[in-house]
Amino acid sequence: MRAPTRLGLIQLAGVAAIFAADRATKVWAVEWLLPRSPIPLTRFFWLTYVENTGAAFGMLQGANWFFIVVSTVLLGGLYWLRTRPEAAGAWPQLAVTLVAGGAVGNLYDRLRFGYVIDFLDFRVWPVFNVADSCISVGAVLLAFLLGRAEDKRP
Repeated sequence: MRAPTRLGLIQLAGVAAIFAADRATKVWAVEWLLPRSPIPLTRFFWLTYVENTGAAFGMLQGANWFFIVVSTVLLGGLYWLRTRPEAAGAWPQLAVTLVAGGAVGNLYDRLRFGYVIDFLDFRVWPVFNVADSCISVGAVLLAFLLGRAEDKRP
């Protein structure tokens, strides 16, 4: 087994920070928001406590074990991807860290509670959380960067 690299330790710290932020906001949502939900902050942004057993957009409700397996495979794939030449550089590594951190946050919820805690509600979009945000931003960034790397190949 290889010793962890400096980049690997930085990424691990990033994943841990995302996980901590996600957990802290979800603990707040359970303890403070749940008894008061929903709370309109503006016409288009509410805080709404939701226990989501499916994926985004309410798809595959009740398929918790499926998402546990998918998350585990995703994390393995991200671990492999971070060592590939296409993922060299700060931006691809940031993207991998964002997706991994978010995946760990939601995987924790699925394993501990059997659902993911969501609470950010823009009323025109499914309710989501900090982990979902990291996964989305990281996945879009990774797709963009890997697409650019593909365009540069002869």
